[in-house]
Amino acid sequence: MGINSKRVKKAGAVAASMMVGALALSGCSVTGAGTTEGAKGDGTGTVNALFMKQAGYSEDDVAKMIAEFEAQNPEITVEPTFVSYEALHDKIVTAAPAGTYDVFLTDVIWPAEFASKGVALDLTDRIPESWKDDVLGGALDTGKYQDKYYGVPLFPSTKLFYYNTELVESVGATEADLQTWDGVLDVAAKIKEQENIEFPLAWSWSQAEALICDYAQLLGSFGGEFTDADGNLAINSPEGVETLQWMMDSMESGLTNPASTTFLEDDVTKSLAQGQTAFALNWESTLRDLDDPSISKVVGKVAVMQTPAGPSGDRRGVNGSMAMSIGSQSKNQDAAWTFVEFMSSQENQEQYAASSMPNWKASYENAELTKSNPAVFKAAGQQFDDMIARPVMESYNSVSQTIQVELQNALLGKKTAQEALDDAVAAANKG
Repeated sequence: MGINSKRVKKAGAVAASMMVGALALSGCSVTGAGTTEGAKGDGTGTVNALFMKQAGYSEDDVAKMIAEFEAQNPEITVEPTFVSYEALHDKIVTAAPAGTYDVFLTDVIWPAEFASKGVALDLTDRIPESWKDDVLGGALDTGKYQDKYYGVPLFPSTKLFYYNTELVESVGATEADLQTWDGVLDVAAKIKEQENIEFPLAWSWSQAEALICDYAQLLGSFGGEFTDADGNLAINSPEGVETLQWMMDSMESGLTNPASTTFLEDDVTKSLAQGQTAFALNWESTLRDLDDPSISKVVGKVAVMQTPAGPSGDRRGVNGSMAMSIGSQSKNQDAAWTFVEFMSSQENQEQYAASSMPNWKASYENAELTKSNPAVFKAAGQQFDDMIARPVMESYNSVSQTIQVELQNALLGKKTAQEALDDAVAAANKG
């Protein structure tokens, strides 16, 4: 079994990116003019579903879910396709006009684009009113844009803080010493000084969406936000600059692995699993992989907790939740909805809590369930209470790529933190 961290994020294929960019500039619908409208269908037949390989649910998990669904719904067949996260967005957009996929995963950062460009079907009237009370609010809003729902939450998600207990104990430290980022750096320095490990920290700082996620989590703990009251990018604020400077300083001090600027989440998980890293941020499914003896040398030696606090005292987690959307051009929308309902149901999600957290509030009060994965349930439950959102913008993908470039410019020493963030804000707000 391979390591399945939550998601590795970077730009998609060049041709698809050019197409998306052109559509974004023109403001036209990605479904194009003159395409055939979708149809509800008769509630039977084939549902083509697009998933990502790095989801909290592994491909084996999804296969089992589909088998159970088909057993319960023998008149519906589900044909899954799996792509890496970095290919997911462009795959959805380029396939939208033909209605190739009846169901597809939507990241929390995409509903504004998918709604405005007619990619995803408005599901507001299909969602039961009771879900507003029974589903975690942050999860239900994953597919929401302008008070309408363009997706149903598949799982809530945020990054958590993982640490190697053996390395921490080797310098006489405990979890109590890791409650702040300053405390983490102090313990990391001791681990490095004793030559237990060369670079105690590793991050997902490749020029990709992974970098935005790590920056978001740190920005939240430094008391910052991505946008101002008018919705304009504003990360060149004192808090935004302080966050980036902290990242740069952790590299210059030799505490952060310099290879972090090439790492995605899978790379961070692998480094933790090999015992080469003491501390890291990563998604909920990471502990599952670290406790798998077929891929990990640190089974039982890694603990998880809520993200450490920054100078502001905040401990916010990046909102990385995912939803299941139905394509607006799907010819089998009723059957697609039946599948979406099953996948998002409490009964289904509770069977796979070792891989990803359920959306349902009642799940967190189920002692039998939470004891199956107590450390992650505890940490995630705390983290879900306070999450920072990346900018809600129709042009999010292009804005994100601009931020990625400038964050890397600073991390690679090409610009100061202030220069990089000033340039990112200027470029993003120009349009």
